[in-house]
Amino acid sequence: MTLEEDYAERVYAGVLGKLIGVYLGRPFEQWTYDRIMEQLGEINYYVHEQLGVPLIVTDDDISGTFTFLRALEDYGNSANVTAEQIGKGWLNYLIENDTILWWGGMGNSTEHTAYMRLKEGIPAPQSGSMELNGKVVAEQIGSQIFIDGWAMVAPNNPDLAVELAKRAASVSHDGEAIYGAQVLAAMESLAFVEADTNKLLDAAVKYIPESSIIYQMIADIRKWHKQETDWRKTREKIVANYGYEKYGGNCHIVPNHALMIFALLYGEDNFQKTQMILNTSGWDTDCNAGNIGCLMGIKNGLSGLEAGPDFRGPVADKLYIPTADGGRSITDAVTEAFHIINMGRALVGKTAIKPKNGARYHFEMPGSVQGFEPEDRVEVRGTLELENVAGHSLLGKRSLAMHYNGLSVGRVARAATPTFIPSLEVAKYFEGRGYKLLASPTLYSGQKIMARITANSDNSEVVNCCLYIRSYAEEDELIITRSETLELGAGNTKELEWIVPDTDSSPIAFVGVELSGKNGIAGSVYLDYLSWEGAPDLSLGRPSFKKRDFRKLGENGMMWKRAWINGLDHALRIETADFWPETYRLIQNSGRGLISQGSKDWTDYQISACFTPHLCKAGGIAVRVQGMRRYYAFICDLESMKIVRTFDEDKVLAETTSGWTFGEPYNLNLKVEGNRLTASLNGEIVLQAVDEANRLTGGGVALICEVGRIGCDGVEVRPIM
Repeated sequence: MTLEEDYAERVYAGVLGKLIGVYLGRPFEQWTYDRIMEQLGEINYYVHEQLGVPLIVTDDDISGTFTFLRALEDYGNSANVTAEQIGKGWLNYLIENDTILWWGGMGNSTEHTAYMRLKEGIPAPQSGSMELNGKVVAEQIGSQIFIDGWAMVAPNNPDLAVELAKRAASVSHDGEAIYGAQVLAAMESLAFVEADTNKLLDAAVKYIPESSIIYQMIADIRKWHKQETDWRKTREKIVANYGYEKYGGNCHIVPNHALMIFALLYGEDNFQKTQMILNTSGWDTDCNAGNIGCLMGIKNGLSGLEAGPDFRGPVADKLYIPTADGGRSITDAVTEAFHIINMGRALVGKTAIKPKNGARYHFEMPGSVQGFEPEDRVEVRGTLELENVAGHSLLGKRSLAMHYNGLSVGRVARAATPTFIPSLEVAKYFEGRGYKLLASPTLYSGQKIMARITANSDNSEVVNCCLYIRSYAEEDELIITRSETLELGAGNTKELEWIVPDTDSSPIAFVGVELSGKNGIAGSVYLDYLSWEGAPDLSLGRPSFKKRDFRKLGENGMMWKRAWINGLDHALRIETADFWPETYRLIQNSGRGLISQGSKDWTDYQISACFTPHLCKAGGIAVRVQGMRRYYAFICDLESMKIVRTFDEDKVLAETTSGWTFGEPYNLNLKVEGNRLTASLNGEIVLQAVDEANRLTGGGVALICEVGRIGCDGVEVRPIM
């Protein structure tokens, strides 16, 4: 397998196509054709505002697609990754009842059923088999909605794409559901080099049995397409021959796969028309539109997405991937595309691409803004337009143009990108609808922000620029903090660096650039990149505004608690989150649970916390946390203290024969530097270890409780001095 020159851009187009399709179809998911036509008419563009819902949403189609694929990277980017390993990824990244899946219960939700099998110790592919779960449960739609990434890492290699799709789908599905996923994966893999839809279908169906329903259904739809020019009449044939009433369960793959093939054929290779037919036809609209959006993005590239109305502008590359790895929750299409691109490169023995020395926001994809948008506040509204342009970059080819106008005293321009949940209202909205938005911030106090900005050589006046953040404060209001302001004359370039100041334990929600000037000036500057590095330096305790009246439930702001990913039974219930006198009361009914915060770019640092074990099997602190089952931990119980590496299973790296006592406070500290770990208790080193395997090179922190209750105060994350 070789990679074409446009591989990276086609992956990005595929990711965008997926997002656009999901965002188009999500507001009316599972509506019938008749209801859609009656209330909305043909779906030619986004309709979220008509239905009073946000455009950028948490959704299993998105989060599952970009999460389950991580098994490839987690297990060495090997084409031999197994279904069992992919299933272990489910156990690491999922938090039951909270992340990614529709948690509809055993025997009702296919994915929840498979998760329960995995949790019981039944490995994939048995976890998704018909033998265990029955034909109806095993043949629902989830097999194909998560499959796009497995094709994008195997461009023009349908044999590999189909095999990877089978392994991934078999974690939770079987039978016809596997065949549908394989057809889609084959088409998406071949779409990197083949633009003819019929040739894609000819090649894809060779991978599934001729006796299968999916095979016969595709043949029927292709025949009907040749006989009938009106897509509405063919839709009626699909309803009559392959409709929901012919199959059991909540969302069977056969009817929905039929609509995908049908829309591809009738859409005349036009993205907008294909999406219109698919979304107007109803059923599982976000799933179907997302899969076909990805396929068409790969096949026709960015130009195909831009051939009609502006689908990209409202999206601004933004997406949410809420998982147990909270530092990856707030992300963008460029970032996720490069994860896929580099997995695909690794599979053919190529090194990873890291644009602009690995800058977080590099704007190297045409049209990309990576979540940056002009602020919409009275003092800045109408002063700024953003545009991705060629040039103005030291190490790359593109930059983000910031075209400003009307800058005066009290009238500035600001553009920012989210680094955490963007508002309390957004957090609360997703609490009660579908899929929660669990996330940790990506940026923290103590880290160094770096940016490079160039002023247009045609600017007539000097413009002032600075970096800024918005962090949560009392009543969960967002407050602004700025770096030093620098002057930019025409054609000048500035390298900005800023150590993020202490935010009083409150999460940072946005990072951006502010421009200011006098006398109504206008002009342009170019943001080459914006990134950050280094260990955080902060307290993760109660903000100072909470310490006065902590027993008043939920008052004075709670976003600081939402910054933790809750993998415990009771630790972070927001409605009672501040009732207890200790900052965190960790409660776990069975097994081991944890709450975590931070991101994978944290490498060398230390965490300390004061623990008071009340009644528990064990407890402790962790570093380089990458989910529920991947971290280094300092764990204490009544009989021992241990440093463990958890990667799917525990491996003890060092151990003592003495433990802690219930009711006594203990100061725990765990330091990680390279592959060396040092654990201290009450200021004294008690354990040291070296992980020769060096399995975990970066990640956040966690507080751990195993079967019982622990009180916790004084949580701090500091650089190693």
